Amino acid sequence: MQVISRVLPLIGSLLFFFSFFPASATDYYFHPRFGNDANSGLSAEQAFQNLEKVKALPLEAGDRILLAGGETFFGSLELIGFRGEKNNPLIIASFGGSETDPILSRINAKGYLNGILLENSSFVKVENLEITAEGYGKHSSVGQMRVGVMIRASQNKGVKGITLNRLILSRIFFENPEVKRSYEETKSANGTQKYGWGIRIINQSQDGIIEDIEILNSQISDLSHTGIKLTGNANHNIRRIAIKGNKVYRTGGPGIQMSGVKFVYVADNEVMYSGSNDDGRKWGRGSGLWTWGSSMVLIERNKFMHANGPGDSAGAHIDFNCDNIVIQYNLSAFNAGGFAEILGNNYNCAYRYNISVNDGHRVKGENGAFQEGKIFWLSGYQGNKKERKGPVNSYFYNNTIYVSEGIVSKIAIDNRSKGILIANNIFHLTGKTELVSGDQYRPDDDSSRRLDDVFFKNNVFLKEGLWPESALIQSDDTLFGDPLFMKPGGLNMVDYTPQNSELVSEGIQIPFLAGDKFGLIEGLQVTKDILGNPISKNPGIGAIQPFSKASESKKEY
Repeated sequence: MQVISRVLPLIGSLLFFFSFFPASATDYYFHPRFGNDANSGLSAEQAFQNLEKVKALPLEAGDRILLAGGETFFGSLELIGFRGEKNNPLIIASFGGSETDPILSRINAKGYLNGILLENSSFVKVENLEITAEGYGKHSSVGQMRVGVMIRASQNKGVKGITLNRLILSRIFFENPEVKRSYEETKSANGTQKYGWGIRIINQSQDGIIEDIEILNSQISDLSHTGIKLTGNANHNIRRIAIKGNKVYRTGGPGIQMSGVKFVYVADNEVMYSGSNDDGRKWGRGSGLWTWGSSMVLIERNKFMHANGPGDSAGAHIDFNCDNIVIQYNLSAFNAGGFAEILGNNYNCAYRYNISVNDGHRVKGENGAFQEGKIFWLSGYQGNKKERKGPVNSYFYNNTIYVSEGIVSKIAIDNRSKGILIANNIFHLTGKTELVSGDQYRPDDDSSRRLDDVFFKNNVFLKEGLWPESALIQSDDTLFGDPLFMKPGGLNMVDYTPQNSELVSEGIQIPFLAGDKFGLIEGLQVTKDILGNPISKNPGIGAIQPFSKASESKKEY
């Protein structure tokens, strides 16, 4: 079978919105202090006052809803059932300042369910707005969430062509500041109480599709649960999503999470301090990113750092029921739960060309932790009521893993795993290592089974004895030595450039696992390393392609 050459050609074409307004388009202005809902709304001097007025407007494709920059609107902006045009979207934005330096307007949705609601609406662009929503307010709310921006399909017409660009979402909480959650709430799977979320995309329709959505260049911080959350169904009814260039900081839950999606591209984001517990209203647990029940997802060139929590809380992990998830070219650092985590019933997933620094430092039993942190974990878990299964065809290659002295590097491999490739990695583990059972693992009649289709070759370890002898799989053709990183322990990718090129120069071509006819989205072989350096005929070992002084002098520019 021919391997897919590019993961999502159509994702690259998602940038189809242009600043094109036909003569018939109408601008509607809003000002919270000097506006009046009896005005025409057709100029800044005749601005409307309240966001509720949007519901009464005869909106057409190409129209603009313009909110006064530097001002605060109280309430919720709701757009329900609007259908724009692909190259002529409705614009919701601020006015004031310049095109390159706009003055943002703020929506304070305290007491409302959403700062902005886009329901059963298509071809809409929202940009240059700030949204907060903290506490109960005077308005009663029904439901278990408060959301900065909600995109929802509740009818079979679906939702298509929405861009969120240059938004700032912060201080989004359902409760008032005095609320403090119990430790038991943190142990629940996703939380059971009322929370605040940044951006949510939810498909509640039977047959409708949410597709062609972009979340770009936005800042999401300081809220009680997930920063960006996509919720589809088993048919993957959320498709063709791009999440690019965002900064997601100090969320009480995960930074980015997706379920029931297909064809998703996540790139160039910074996700830091997910699972934050610096406010009693925050959940206090969460990976930088995780997928569940998802298909064809490419996650590259992101930073996942300082994830916190007593469970989960990896940099980026692949939960169960996924296929074709590739995590590549990312920096993962100081995440309590670990670096690489692939759960059960997953097929053809990979971690490749990533750098991991001091991930998996959490110790079970300390500070309320109920899971061990791990640098490498294959788990067959696919739910409490199902027998363990897989993962199947897991590829782990050309990663650089650095763990400083004082942190125990823990490894867990479920005996139901089938098809494991571990090759061309640098395991620079300066402290002790330990094999752990995995937190959902339960020994059974098959506890002594052998693992099938294992390719474990050509990895560099700092010294002998670092891979646990009792592990179900053992490496062949292992190399030992110090790659001589430029700055071990640093937080820049270039710090892990190996100076000992002789040790790490002889990588091998990555083969298909036995019985695997598909491989990975974008293919098994890549053309560049994590820094963008070209990869020669044979790759090196680790995430950064080594160059000797001789080869460096022969480079052509």
